[in-house]
Amino acid sequence: MTIPTLELNDGHTIPQLGYGVFLVPADDAERAVSDALEVGYRHIDTAAIYGNEAGVGAAIAKSGIPRDELYVTTKLWNDRHDGDEPRKAIAESLDKLGLDQVDLYLVHWPTPAHDNYVHAFAKLIELREAGLTKSIGVSNHLVEHLERVVAETGVVPAVNQIELHPAYQQREVVAWGAQHGIRTESWGPLGQGKYDLFGTAPVAGAASAHGKSPAQVVLRWHLQKDFIVFPKSVRLERLRENLDVFDFTLTDAEMAAIDALDPLDGSGRVGTHPNEFN
Repeated sequence: MTIPTLELNDGHTIPQLGYGVFLVPADDAERAVSDALEVGYRHIDTAAIYGNEAGVGAAIAKSGIPRDELYVTTKLWNDRHDGDEPRKAIAESLDKLGLDQVDLYLVHWPTPAHDNYVHAFAKLIELREAGLTKSIGVSNHLVEHLERVVAETGVVPAVNQIELHPAYQQREVVAWGAQHGIRTESWGPLGQGKYDLFGTAPVAGAASAHGKSPAQVVLRWHLQKDFIVFPKSVRLERLRENLDVFDFTLTDAEMAAIDALDPLDGSGRVGTHPNEFN
């Protein structure tokens, strides 16, 4: 199986489907990531705050997969934005991961109350220039944050990783990113089980029509929207299922019906608002 890649604005490419390890316990991360690599995932998304970078690194080391065939993302946590903390933070992450370089490093949240996310991203530019990461980006940034980052640093993030699922599509942020060459990554792509996404008529109907599970339909929707997506599971059968989404295509009508699940008033959000997480 060949997972599609997308080109980033810095010339690098990224696998469009990966494996996210948010909430994977530290003592289970090595096993879970080893399983993911075994079934074919090559893109792993972790973060310092997840507490499982060491397990991810151990799985990578044991896999025997050449480093240039893997794509690894980690993130700068909120209390490391100031001064030279980003350099210290990435050094700690690389040590836990057992790597000399990550493929993508992200500012995890803007924490606007502290007004230091522009400084944090400016330091990421230095980290990229130092060869500690190939690409740099942000996570949970709204248009107002992106505008400042680009205006004040002169560098456009390669990606913006945001909460995105059918009931909360963040159209304004996605459109602004697309206009400026920023790839959108979807976290919580299945709604984190916090609403009955799989029971909705558009998702259930498409699943029946294609002989696929509702989760596979939603992941396919993300892929056809050109989003980068990395569902999380610790169950081997679900890891395989989430990867089995490249042998069917949703019709325009099915895509439009799923698009219409967003109430557009922001009520579909299941995570924290970026301006309220500091």
